[in-house]
Amino acid sequence: MLVAKFGGTSVGSAERFIATADVIATRLDQPLVVVVSAMSRTTSALIEGARAAADGRVGLYQQVHAELESRHLATVEALLEPSSERDQLIGTIQEQLASYGRLCASIATLGEFTMRGNDAVASIGEQLSSRILAAFLRARGIASEAISATEIVETDDEHGSATPDMAATRRKATARLGPLLATGVVPVVTGYIGSTAAGVTTTLGRGGSDYSAAVLGVVLDADTVEIWTDVNGILTADPKLVPEATVLRELSYEEAAELAYFGADVLHPKTVAPLAERGIRLSILNSYAPEDPGTAVVTMPSPDRAIAPAILSTEGLCLIRLSGNGRGWTVQMASRALHRLAEAGVDVLMFAQSFTERSLNLLVRASDEQHGLRLLTREFEHDARAGLLADIATRQQVASVSVVGMPRERAPEVTSCAFAALGALRQRVIAVAQAASGGSISFILPDEDVARVVPYVHSQLGL
Repeated sequence: MLVAKFGGTSVGSAERFIATADVIATRLDQPLVVVVSAMSRTTSALIEGARAAADGRVGLYQQVHAELESRHLATVEALLEPSSERDQLIGTIQEQLASYGRLCASIATLGEFTMRGNDAVASIGEQLSSRILAAFLRARGIASEAISATEIVETDDEHGSATPDMAATRRKATARLGPLLATGVVPVVTGYIGSTAAGVTTTLGRGGSDYSAAVLGVVLDADTVEIWTDVNGILTADPKLVPEATVLRELSYEEAAELAYFGADVLHPKTVAPLAERGIRLSILNSYAPEDPGTAVVTMPSPDRAIAPAILSTEGLCLIRLSGNGRGWTVQMASRALHRLAEAGVDVLMFAQSFTERSLNLLVRASDEQHGLRLLTREFEHDARAGLLADIATRQQVASVSVVGMPRERAPEVTSCAFAALGALRQRVIAVAQAASGGSISFILPDEDVARVVPYVHSQLGL
């Protein structure tokens, strides 16, 4: 039994749907469940439009609606010949996006975008991509059916980061998917989403389609879970920055989990644990180069494998700074800021508080910058009027660079070498965070410096 998950770049255009279908066609010698993400950039656009609606910027969500409809319909028309099924699929896409418009109109009326609303909005992309892929597979002669994970993955009601109930999910997955698999049908299941026992849609967290695949792999007793992305597995650095970066061909579950925790884009942090508990093999593969063996995550890696640290870099981040005016700053104010962002679904990737400066620095994605600023300005409006807060503003555009040491015996050497490399470059470091294990360390740097820092650290680590 195989569960294969295809990310947004693997279904980002008509050409990528074709390539993905080609990969699926090579894996029909065993029962197969496909998990699919939304088309690339779709979920972020859906959320951006809904946030704009909450702020009264009606034109933006209408523009998002129109652009997503045009993109999805153009993809369908490129993939499918005229037929009643194509017409039906076009109608379904139009209705799904019309429901998005209605949701945004309601959000605009309320002037509030809750996490429950976020889940309703964010789940639409996967509903569209799963239907397109299933229809295209049928056109290729592969029996397939689009399945919403709301029918299968039962979760708690923690909107924005729901936790699956594995026992309930096993019962539902067996009942819904078992008959299809027994007759050779390939279910195409929406990633990222689930539903509560009462049937309310939830999401599993940003990038949660990997986690969806792991959950289905466990409840269906799969032998392997495959994660198909746009690089040849987990590498020692971003190949766009370091062309000579090498693939880490074999990792333990613990090593893969640590890399995911520190930001390996090809793997969601929650993915590894459920697979490790059951000893299910995890393969990370490239849909642009399906012949490459990728990275394998296994219970007992070969003692002869190549072992190396990895450098994980994330660009497109920003620092939001809350500045006190020299009096009145409390820990509670920092707590309020973090809580307000969390309940609105804005991930704070790192934060630093200074009592000497009476300030708080929050690291967020650039896509969350303006929304975060608006949320914090409203939250601290009274404090600002009372003179307890001097300013809330973006400090600067930044990036994170994490050096993850493996195995742990080399941890002190790896972290000290990273510091030495930055010192040799006379690199400005804005913030530092180190894991309790001491084997990994993260630096926050000006965004424009990443392109020179990552290759240099990579070379100094002997990679």
